[in-house]
Parts: sequence; structure tokens; C-alpha cells
Amino acid sequence: MAFGPRIALVTCQGVLDDPEWDQDLPILLEAVECAGAKPVVARWDDPDVNWAAFDLVAIRSAWDYFWRVDEFLRWAEKCAGVTALANPVEVLRWNVDKHYLGDLFAAGVPAVETRYLAPGNTVDLPNEGEYVVKPTVGAGARYAARYRPDARDTAVRQLVRMHAEGMTAMVQPYMRSIDAKGERALHFTGGRFLHADRKNAVLAPGFPYDEKKVPHPELHPWEPTAAELAVAEQALAAVPGETELLYGRVDLVDGDDGEPRVMELELVEPHLFLYLHPASVPLFAAAIVRTAVRGAR
Repeated sequence: MAFGPRIALVTCQGVLDDPEWDQDLPILLEAVECAGAKPVVARWDDPDVNWAAFDLVAIRSAWDYFWRVDEFLRWAEKCAGVTALANPVEVLRWNVDKHYLGDLFAAGVPAVETRYLAPGNTVDLPNEGEYVVKPTVGAGARYAARYRPDARDTAVRQLVRMHAEGMTAMVQPYMRSIDAKGERALHFTGGRFLHADRKNAVLAPGFPYDEKKVPHPELHPWEPTAAELAVAEQALAAVPGETELLYGRVDLVDGDDGEPRVMELELVEPHLFLYLHPASVPLFAAAIVRTAVRGAR
């Protein structure tokens, strides 16, 4: 510990090929070093990395995990067996699949109503109102689309394609408030609020589900309301396990009653948009180093 804890900031090959994809990573690498640690950037699926050599392995931009979720979870289990992993593997296992929204709803957390259609299930789509179809395991609006009731045939084709690839689909009402008020992301570290952002609607009517989408259109800093903070904190409190979470992002939209609902709870590899919030960088870096120190004891 005389030379500071050793920390791996975990990314993926796509980020190494295109550093612009994760604008936070170089900022965070420098900040963690300034906070007294010895950080390196490592690819989660690099077979040559000795994870036991680190006091903390902190997942940041492993943004290809959802293509190989079983492999990713096996890596996380192995990693957690030899060093401290953030977030904890049991949290990762729970959060990689958006069935967790059902758990939040059951725990009384205001969340977007969600139905699940696994391969073999009867196709049951809404007859009125717009709705969204997307996979339970995914990110960046991958395989997500917004439908009107008269586009049922197209939605069914999407479900057939997803089921053929082994995906379970989610069906949610399209939250109309997104078009006017956008979606808000509240970021936390160690249970402490860091900052928030707002983005515009991602899904346009009729946009093909298998086309690449802009996942964070018109992103800018946001000052959350008391109601938004309360719902975000309620969602984090409902996460299974007793271990403090190093990082977390709660994505919120408004229901028809104007009250915030949880759209997603991101605990695996959320983009924290630190580049938009310079004051948050040293706070998050210090939290990483504190977690590494605890892991090294």
C-alpha cells in the first residue's frame, strides 16, 4: 500500500479501438492516479490480465457484455474470487437482466409497467396506445423500437426475430412525457448523489428496431427535483445485498400523472457522463480509491 492501491478500470475492445466512445475513461484514469492510486485500463475479456494483481477491479465501459452475458458473468465470478470487484457480482447478476424491473415494482418502487415475452410465449401486444418492445438483456437501445397499434405486424416480426435469437422481450407502454420532458439520469456513488443529466427521446415512431440509434440525444446536465431524487434513492435501496455500490445510474421518466417512474436501473457499466460534470470527477475517483483500500486490507 506504500505506493497506493492497484486498480483496474475495466473497458472493452470497442473503446480501445475508438477512445472517443468513452470520453470519461482518460479523465477518470488521471483523476484516480491523482487520488493516490495506480490505475490501469484493462479489457474484461483479455486472457492475459492477472486480475488477482489488483486491489480493485472497477467495471466502467464493458459495453459489449450483453452480446456475451454468460461469459461476462463467468468472468465476474472468477474476478470476484481473487480480488474486490465493483459492483459486486451478485448485483451484476441481478442487474444484467431487466426482469429486475419486476422486482422493483414488487418492492413498491414506482417503475414503468413491464410485461415479458420469452421464446414460446403467446404474443400479447397492446391494442391501444403506443408501446415499446426491447430485449431484457441489452443496452444503447439495441433491438428497441416504438410501435403504434396499427404496426402490430412489424412488432410481431421483431418478436419472432428476437425469440429466434433466444432473447426474451419486454413490452412497455411508451411514456408520452419523454417527447416533451425527456428522460433523466441520476448518478450515484456509494449511495451519494453525484449529478444528473437529461436527454431527449431515443425512439422515433417507425424507426427500425435493428438500426443503430443515438443512445443519448441532446444530453445536458440536469438539476433533479426532490421527487426524482426520492424515487432514485428508493430504487437503489431495493437492490439486493448489503454491499455498498460504487456506482449506479437511475433512469427516470414521468408517468401520465406527472410523477417520476424508473425506466432502468444501471448497475453494471453505466455511462456516468463525467466529462459533463468536472466537479464530480475527483469525488468519484476518491470513492474508487477508498473502495480499493478496503479491498486491499
